[in-house]
Amino acid sequence: MEVTKALAALQPLYGKDNIEVVTVDGQRVRGTVKSMKTTQALTTPSVKIECAGGEIVKIPFPTIAEIKDHNLASDSV
Repeated sequence: MEVTKALAALQPLYGKDNIEVVTVDGQRVRGTVKSMKTTQALTTPSVKIECAGGEIVKIPFPTIAEIKDHNLASDSV
């Protein structure tokens, strides 16, 4: 997913729980959106998701295939 699309989809979900991010390699991460880094020079924009067990998973925006908000009636964002 391109960076601008990922950022637009994730911004309204910041701080919400029960969000699932699926990566291009099939990894699924579900939890709370904790941090989005987009402006630091020479770094890949990424999102950090806090999983139920307290584990923080960092996902680079270019590897995101799909974002799902399980709090809504429609699953896809």
